[in-house]
Amino acid sequence: MITDQIIITKDGSAGKITFNNPQRHNAMSLEMWRGGTTAIQDLSSSDKIRTISLKGAGDKAFVAGADISKFGKERNSKDAIAEYNDSVRIFQDTLIKAQIPTIAEINGYCIGGGLAIALCCDLRIAAKNSRFAVPAAKLGLGYAANGIERLMQIVGPSFAMEIFYTARQFSSDEALTMGLVNRVIENSELSDYCDNYVNIIENNAPLTIKAVKTAVNENLKSYSDRNLDLCDEMVAACFNSKDYIEGQAAFMEKRKPVFIGS
Repeated sequence: MITDQIIITKDGSAGKITFNNPQRHNAMSLEMWRGGTTAIQDLSSSDKIRTISLKGAGDKAFVAGADISKFGKERNSKDAIAEYNDSVRIFQDTLIKAQIPTIAEINGYCIGGGLAIALCCDLRIAAKNSRFAVPAAKLGLGYAANGIERLMQIVGPSFAMEIFYTARQFSSDEALTMGLVNRVIENSELSDYCDNYVNIIENNAPLTIKAVKTAVNENLKSYSDRNLDLCDEMVAACFNSKDYIEGQAAFMEKRKPVFIGS
């Protein structure tokens, strides 16, 4: 299910998802969570798409959390709350497990559930004007341990506690210091920078990138849960690929390689 508030664009091998609810700072409704899951599945299952970028419509926000105006309808009973939370979880799991690189292009507010979306991406590139926060402590909300885990893995326990304890908005420069974002770019340059960044990634060997992403995700698990055999298989697939032969040939011939992902 794709709604008019979830826009998919495909430009060559680059896939992009736009959260299109600018009048509410791209706040997420149940329909958007479900549509976003379908969009990720659509892009990540395509043989032609090598990256997925996520952005918010307009220049005010990436995603400013959940759409509270919808709560009266979407979260008005115990069963409805469970259904909503399950849809959020499925979206996040689908984004984390996408086998191609995912990049959050952050411009403006990245708050609550919006920050959770960004954290599920592999890379986060932010405009100078971006603001980050988890306001749970101002609302009396409790967060389950697994809801904090991703943030803690990225910024560490101390910064994770600071973000939750203060519930304040952090600037893009503070986010960079924490390791919450990879890069901070001038507002007017964000779109071009991200397009170029994506192009750099897409010109590299897809099997190598896939193997690295798998290894990183497996290493984030507890040791007993890691599938190290899968990691070894993916490394072997790289060495047995046509792209490995192409990479060596291009290096020797001093030219740019052309990788096909096999």
